[in-house]
Amino acid sequence: MFLHKLSVANFKNYELADLVFSDKINCFTGNNGVGKTNLLDAIHYLSFCKSYFNPADTQNIRHNQDFFAINGSFFRNGDSPDLVQCIQKRNQRKRFLLNKKEYERLSDHIGHFPLIMISPYDRDLINEGPEVRRRYIDSVISQFDKMYLDDLIQYNKVLLQRNSLLKAFAEKNFYDKTQLEIWDEQMIRLGRLLYEKRSRFLEAFIPIFQHYYTYISGGIEKVGVRYDSHLCDAVMEDLIRDNLHRDRAAQSSTVGIHKDDLEFTLDGYLVKKFGSQGQQKSFVVAIKLAQFDYTRNIKGYKPILLLDDVFDKLDDMRVQQLISMVSKHNFGQVFITDTSEDRIRRIFDAMDIDHKFFSLPLNPAI
Repeated sequence: MFLHKLSVANFKNYELADLVFSDKINCFTGNNGVGKTNLLDAIHYLSFCKSYFNPADTQNIRHNQDFFAINGSFFRNGDSPDLVQCIQKRNQRKRFLLNKKEYERLSDHIGHFPLIMISPYDRDLINEGPEVRRRYIDSVISQFDKMYLDDLIQYNKVLLQRNSLLKAFAEKNFYDKTQLEIWDEQMIRLGRLLYEKRSRFLEAFIPIFQHYYTYISGGIEKVGVRYDSHLCDAVMEDLIRDNLHRDRAAQSSTVGIHKDDLEFTLDGYLVKKFGSQGQQKSFVVAIKLAQFDYTRNIKGYKPILLLDDVFDKLDDMRVQQLISMVSKHNFGQVFITDTSEDRIRRIFDAMDIDHKFFSLPLNPAI
């Protein structure tokens, strides 16, 4: 699978831009602030129906304009091209179309054009709260398991209803066990399904991640990932029953898979507390490369890989090692941003692989 053409209108700093890509390596080079990352974000929209960086869609509309539009032409397994379109107008709902047919639910598009983004913001996966790590797991699994995504959406709706009921009990000073059990039953069923799928995913994913970290670090450190869930040591029915008084006091659901987390370690110590900037960067790059491998194995074809400013603070040897790795047959189409065009050109001049350079700015808005 690869993206052949990209067109954007009034997207972030771009008034209009039309690009035709190599099906292998594409490099956006230029100074900071010229719009390299914005082009990657436009590609991300075409896969996930949203920005990687800013969830407020209307804030991605170019200043003083009424809309943005992103169009992409994809080829999958040699078939005829698929046209993906995203249109966002101010004060209107976002429209997403595949081959000119509009989706009723944006979630129905997820997984059709798998993509992995590696960005400096990925260190949030280590340094921010558990919700960031849960969201990451969910986004990976949802790309190849529609039922998981549907169950997750439903679980979050049930959780919201249960919390609202607990709050109403406190405000009105009454309690109805029967009303609460309606939501408990759904929460138990959905929570068990989601936990089992997260567990199976991590069991297969972690060895792949460890392999990539060993490659990047030269094998001098040992990394680990531990799945931290209430359901690791108890069943959902018992958790809900045993924590009912705590839930009523907190006016919210204090146990369940919405509290899951991942513990990242380096030689047995928490990466968040003891890992250097370079080790943390290597950690998240290895996670994303493992995600690529896992998704490729499930889908049967190669996702698109976006590398946004990942070479910052890496020496030339590590840059060359990483580029050499993603240029091999295991990987498909790759998009790279870098401020140093000379450095990255030198590396590709020595390699026999199809590639294309885009020197930015192209035609940014004035």
